[in-house]
Amino acid sequence: MGALSVPRGTAVAEGSEPSVGDIEVDAGPETREWRLDADRHGQRLDKVLAGLVPEFSRSHLQSLLAAGEVKLDGATAAVASRKVKAGQQLSITLVPPAEARAFTPQAMLLNIVHEDPHLLVIHKPAGLVVHPAAGNWSGTLLNGLLAHDPQAARLPRAGIVHRLDKDTSGLMVVGRSLEAVTALIRDLAARDIKRRYLALAHGDVGSAPFTVDAPVGRDAVTRIRMAVTSAGKPARTDVFPLAFREGVSAVKCELHTGRTHQIRVHLASRGHPLVADAVYGGKPALGMRRQALHAAELELAHPISRQPLSFRAPPPEDFAQAWFDVART
Repeated sequence: MGALSVPRGTAVAEGSEPSVGDIEVDAGPETREWRLDADRHGQRLDKVLAGLVPEFSRSHLQSLLAAGEVKLDGATAAVASRKVKAGQQLSITLVPPAEARAFTPQAMLLNIVHEDPHLLVIHKPAGLVVHPAAGNWSGTLLNGLLAHDPQAARLPRAGIVHRLDKDTSGLMVVGRSLEAVTALIRDLAARDIKRRYLALAHGDVGSAPFTVDAPVGRDAVTRIRMAVTSAGKPARTDVFPLAFREGVSAVKCELHTGRTHQIRVHLASRGHPLVADAVYGGKPALGMRRQALHAAELELAHPISRQPLSFRAPPPEDFAQAWFDVART
């Protein structure tokens, strides 16, 4: 028990998109609310917050208290030692730490597949973090975008509207104008942007295409993981088996939603974790030392002209060799 949580907004994890409709796209800080029950009655406010928001440090929670981001029954609560009462409505706005907001341009080589005044399509290498977060405050794709185009500083998240996990390679679309960002978010929410991935999964997934339609949310025990859970958001992945060899299946996946780690979670939930995906039970194989996932195809309407666009990206060498070992005839 302890409290009934009613999250407002969506926390952004690496590889995810905060939500607009049922597609996660980048938004502002998350606000969480709880109706406190008897288990919390009489506890210090800072202790209650530490228990309810364990992914944030106590020092950062103290700074949010001091900044007036914590409210009890709608009134600002800034005293850490204040005792809470059962029945009170507690809310906190999880403004990121200052370092997460201190985005600075950093020149880097970007593999740009397409560029025009409103749109960038980038082939992201494996190992590149998309957005600054704990442990990765610099050297991210966002830093590179700010260096590539100073106008990106005027856009939410420098125009990033969806993400790839650090160790996932492949295609990403980025808006270069506010009009384009708005249109891309709308198209993601309407499922009008098609994203197809190549993946190598442990075990034989069979020969027939199938769909995993199961909600995905934060793992209740391990915060760095996601899980299929009834408390999660709707998520759908179509899976098309292509080959099976040496205990590994080569598949193509199409996303209908963009939840954090969606393909990784959905295949693992069926007993087929991705090769080398240690977070979800995958083991190194076929020379792969990072999760065997590549964003290979992207189809969308140009956010301004609405001209149909289609892009393909060959996988990097490690994935390409592993894929060949499984899919060769």
